[in-house]
Amino acid sequence: MKSLLATLAVTTALTLPGVVSARPVTFTTTLADYGGDGAYLALYVTNPSGAYVGSLWMAGGKSKYYEHLGDWHRATAGDTRQVDGITGASVGAGRTLEITLDLADALLDAGYTLNIDAAVEDMRDSPNEVAVPLTTEGAGTPVQGRRYVASFAYDL
Repeated sequence: MKSLLATLAVTTALTLPGVVSARPVTFTTTLADYGGDGAYLALYVTNPSGAYVGSLWMAGGKSKYYEHLGDWHRATAGDTRQVDGITGASVGAGRTLEITLDLADALLDAGYTLNIDAAVEDMRDSPNEVAVPLTTEGAGTPVQGRRYVASFAYDL
């Protein structure tokens, strides 16, 4: 029941913030200057057990490349309905993606994790590029990704 409520909290907070207690959260992802094409990024949430809860944002609009976002693709079976309406352009090397979304308060300080998978054409894929617990204490604290993300932070 708790995971169902969390799933509803993620999906509802993005569409009906008045129904679920939510707050605006700004996610800032700065890419390293890796010298390649634009990166595809999947930002998604997993529960305390590591199970997929929902997608927050997809940077990169061509679904044929989504399979290269390995952990996200496995968790969703490549279901493009997971990102309908929440996609934007890919992000170039050395550039910053900043998005603000309403995030359900129930996801903060409850063991949920924000994950980012990254992929760049003609370069190595990077599943689990970033994984950070969604906590009020961690807000504003930048973390470095494994390959393509120079820094990532979220602000409440």
